[in-house]
Amino acid sequence: MSPHLQVWRWHVTMATSILHRVTGCGLYLGGLIVAAWAISLAAGPEAYTTFKALLGSPLGKLVMFGMSLSLFYHLGNGIRHLVWDFGHGLDIKSANSSAWAVFGFTLAATLATWAIAFQIGAL
Repeated sequence: MSPHLQVWRWHVTMATSILHRVTGCGLYLGGLIVAAWAISLAAGPEAYTTFKALLGSPLGKLVMFGMSLSLFYHLGNGIRHLVWDFGHGLDIKSANSSAWAVFGFTLAATLATWAIAFQIGAL
């Protein structure tokens, strides 16, 4: 039987691995949101207005903020994995540093995207 999570000491690379899987699954929700957008657009102005109202609500904005966090995290960590596939950054110090860099990129890219969206009036 494989050791369970309680056996292992938590570290940043373990958290990034788990978060990569979680955000990958969460991005499927984003695919459903895009599909709902396309369906509402095809269904006519009333359906599209309802969809925009739903996404424009505080709960909708919270979901979209979470989706953008997931997207940027998954992107950053995916690039990190591509670097690993070429055999670079596999030592413990580099892996830990790149994990923190992914967290920094995620936060910076998400906040920048939402700041730009706010400034251009998209929110």
